[in-house]
Amino acid sequence: MDDSRSVLVLTNPYDVTADVVLRLLAERRVPVVRLDPGIDLHTGASLTAMYRTGAQPGTLRTASRELDTARIRSVWVRRLSPYEGPPGLSDQDRRFAAEQALWGAGGILASLPGAHYVNHPWNNRAAEFKPAQLSTARRCGFLVPDTVVTNDPHEARKFAVHQSGGVVYKPLWNTPYRVDGRPHSVWVREVRGAEITDAVSVCPHMFQAKVDKAFDVRVTAVGDRLFGVRIDSPDLDWRYRQDLMTCTPVEVPDPVACAVAAYLAELRLTYGAFDFSVTTDGDWYFLECNPNGQWAWQPAKTTAAIARTIADQLEKGPDT
Repeated sequence: MDDSRSVLVLTNPYDVTADVVLRLLAERRVPVVRLDPGIDLHTGASLTAMYRTGAQPGTLRTASRELDTARIRSVWVRRLSPYEGPPGLSDQDRRFAAEQALWGAGGILASLPGAHYVNHPWNNRAAEFKPAQLSTARRCGFLVPDTVVTNDPHEARKFAVHQSGGVVYKPLWNTPYRVDGRPHSVWVREVRGAEITDAVSVCPHMFQAKVDKAFDVRVTAVGDRLFGVRIDSPDLDWRYRQDLMTCTPVEVPDPVACAVAAYLAELRLTYGAFDFSVTTDGDWYFLECNPNGQWAWQPAKTTAAIARTIADQLEKGPDT
């Protein structure tokens, strides 16, 4: 196989979603190297980059492959393990090693010459900030629910009072959280003004007008291909009890499709998982876009189509 067509997949070894695409690439005989830099680079893998006028050679060595990094066709940035440094070091030394790996290996892997990124890690990071998502969505023509992000309890309560249809609270980031030592998820939930206490002042909180929805929609965008799925759930946050939801394919209206294209272009994304609430009048309200959202939970035909489209992106490499 020709290593000049290699695809580099950056993810952890337990990423079963990535496995779906890797099987397709194997069937197409596209060479693939899988790397979890936060772990692999202190368990035997090595990464070298050189910078000089006119060239940027480099080498990635894993247990099974040696790869010229200047000849990587595409990079799929999936679910990397955190850069935590090798075990066995003191806390200070491990923290130092972890940060050097992040800024060193992370910088190399984000700057491979001529590679096609799905998505570029820096674009992913920029697109993960929910306030930036809402600002971009508004500019791109989406309907956006009235929203406030604040650490001022008075402003939060004032906002809640003026939303006749109710208000929901959403975390700004899915921070790992434990209650009595057990993992605990913070779901989207409805709140009343009287529930908003001065504890809001501890950090910014996000409150949003509740959309009187008929159903939810997930739109998975890969390049110029859109895959819409209608989600019917008894819960405000359909992620809470996914075993109770039903998913069926749905057409994406042209105005929404145009806004999706504009959004991806502005944030320089190839992939995006868009969530909408749709009212009985057929209005699609933008809720968020996860630039690296999961997609293999959708109906089998939709999942297979998304996998093929991602594989196509990785196989074709950079536009010429």
